[in-house]
Amino acid sequence: MKSHLDRLRDLAEREQRAEAGGGAERVAKQHAAGKLTARERVELLLDPGSFVELDKFVTHRCVDFEMDQQKFLGDGVVTGFGTVGGRTVYLFSQDFTVFGGSLSGAHASKICKVMDLALKAGAPVIGLNDSGGARIQEGVESLGGYAEIFWRNTQASGVIPQISVILGPCAGGAVYSPAITDFIFMAESNSYMFVTGPDVIKTVTHEEVSKEALGGAETHAEKSGVCHFVLPSEKACLQAVRKLVGFLPSNNLDEAPGGSGLDPIDRPCLKIADILPDSANKPYDMRGVIEDVVDHGEFMEVHAGYARNIIVGFARLGGRSVGIIGNQPAHLAGCLDIDASLKGARFVRFCDAFNIPLVTFVDVPGFLPGTAQEYAGIIKHGAKLLYAYSEATVPKLTVITRKAYGGAYDVMASKHIRADFNFAYPTAEIAVMGPEGAINILYRKEIQAAEKAGRLAEERARLVDLYRNTFANPYKAAELGYVDEVIVPEQTRRILIQSLKGIQGKRERGPARKHGNIPL
Repeated sequence: MKSHLDRLRDLAEREQRAEAGGGAERVAKQHAAGKLTARERVELLLDPGSFVELDKFVTHRCVDFEMDQQKFLGDGVVTGFGTVGGRTVYLFSQDFTVFGGSLSGAHASKICKVMDLALKAGAPVIGLNDSGGARIQEGVESLGGYAEIFWRNTQASGVIPQISVILGPCAGGAVYSPAITDFIFMAESNSYMFVTGPDVIKTVTHEEVSKEALGGAETHAEKSGVCHFVLPSEKACLQAVRKLVGFLPSNNLDEAPGGSGLDPIDRPCLKIADILPDSANKPYDMRGVIEDVVDHGEFMEVHAGYARNIIVGFARLGGRSVGIIGNQPAHLAGCLDIDASLKGARFVRFCDAFNIPLVTFVDVPGFLPGTAQEYAGIIKHGAKLLYAYSEATVPKLTVITRKAYGGAYDVMASKHIRADFNFAYPTAEIAVMGPEGAINILYRKEIQAAEKAGRLAEERARLVDLYRNTFANPYKAAELGYVDEVIVPEQTRRILIQSLKGIQGKRERGPARKHGNIPL
């Protein structure tokens, strides 16, 4: 019979084996590839000393293909919970040094356990993905494991924040779990996501493409929109995850953690007047407006490389987390297109699910025209953003900085789709369309007469000024109550924070239904 000391030695030896992963040689290969190990990643993500590991000694159950002779404690994934900024999170970290991080039935069960616990505890769940995909030797058991994870992702959606961090390959069925989660981070150079790899594509379609071009971080951040954040290294990636968690509530019933509140509420926004150009047709960077308004100028942009004609991200106002949406005149004049509509709608729905107030900065000349947009479905995709704003019951504040034309005015958190407070700068132009187009309809006869008289340019300039003074200003909307107040730009911060306080107890119930049918 083993003595107590022998049992302690046995435990220590098992723990050492589990923590060794696939062994020193495979760990060295992982490091040589510029990648951290699963446990090193956990240490960087969590507060020091806070990690509590679960299922450390789990092994796979497969006996085919001599797999019963190849067993590693933990079976290629480290799971447990800890704290980020003092708040509990659950996580799993796949270990590429063990069977290439491939997913077995046992591996999947470990992930499912922490997901179930996260949902019970009302805590975020974070997945650090580095896997070659399903473990082929286990066949349908590994496929079933993926489906169990997907189902849990769906059940947890809108209940607890779910964050995926891609720190290696993520291919085949493995990509659909991150796709369901709320935010995806990728590290440059070593992160890949694709449904089918370059070799399969070459065989089936005869296309030749590299892993990086097919599913690298830059591709998904700028072209597909699958990835929300790209960072230059794994360490930077994990630090950014910590920062994001600081803006989010732990679940859909909790409040997001507050900020320092040291930035004075009545601090004047002195940069906005210099940012906004005198000409209505000149571009400017809406980020400058946002950063001048929010606490300490700290704005965590989401999806920065994708659909750059709209800006979304997190900030604080008066210490409270808010979701920011803004048209970006510096790209495509701030027009709404398919990608911008999808990007905005997804962000609005996340904020609404987790009770994060929405602040919208509007400078939109309309929806992007063209056959490419129409054929690709701008009608149904643009309707997604309209639906998301209309569905949202969180406090909604809107500031029209300059243009708000046509249907895009309605979509961008207008009073008509139940924004709570709508403000406009004196520079705002709220109308059915821009002056140059409108006068062609309203003053057709005058323009034709001026053209015959050889004074077309002068007459068009006069009519544009007439239209702008009559319609393209905020005062008609203010007269009708569609704009609550026309404000001086330097007062933006104070007014928004006071408005947030005034509406923080908002309660709004829609009609009884199972769920709506967003135009997918």
